[in-house]
Amino acid sequence: MLARARTLTVPGPLRPLLPELVRGSVVVVEGAPGAGATSAALSLCAAATAAGEWAAVLDFEGTLGGEAGAAAGVALERFAVARRVPPDRWATAVAVLLDGMSVVVAEVPRHARAGDAHRLVARARERQTVLVPLAGPRTPWPATATTRVHVEGGPWPGLDAGCGLLTARTPRVRVVAGTREQVGVLAG
Repeated sequence: MLARARTLTVPGPLRPLLPELVRGSVVVVEGAPGAGATSAALSLCAAATAAGEWAAVLDFEGTLGGEAGAAAGVALERFAVARRVPPDRWATAVAVLLDGMSVVVAEVPRHARAGDAHRLVARARERQTVLVPLAGPRTPWPATATTRVHVEGGPWPGLDAGCGLLTARTPRVRVVAGTREQVGVLAG
C-alpha cells in the first residue's frame, strides 16, 4: 500500500493539531460530557467521508444525529450510526463496524474489558481501520493508543455579568502522539 493511501487527511479545525490519520491506528478522544469530545471525534469521521469512504459511530444513548455529523463536516451519505447497543454487546458491535468502515468512533462503556479492547486494537490494525474510542472521566480506554486527543471545554462567549446569550464555545485540545504533544483550540 502506498504511503499516501495509508493515511486520511483530517479536515477542519482539528487539522493543525492532527493533520492525518494512519490506517490501522487507534486515536482515543477523551473529554468530559459537553467539552467538545464528540465534535472532535466526528471531525475524524469527516476525514473518511471526505475521501469518499465510510465512517460509523456507536452511540449508546441514541442522541447523536445527522445535524452534529454535518456540522463536523461529515458527508452524511457515507456515515452510519449504530444506536442503543447494549454495553455487553459493545465489543461485538465495534468489531462488526471495523470490518466495513474506514473510521469507527465507539463510545467506551463504563466497564469496558481490557481483553476486548486489545482485540479491537488488533482488529483495527488488521483491517486498516482507524478506531476512535470516545472516552470520558468514568469510561477510560483500557488499551494502547497511537494518539490521544484530550478535549476540555473552553469559555462561553456572550455572557456579560451573568446574563446574555451564549453564542459558541471554543474547546481546548491537546494531542499526544508518541513523544510529540501539541495544544490548540477546536475553533470552527
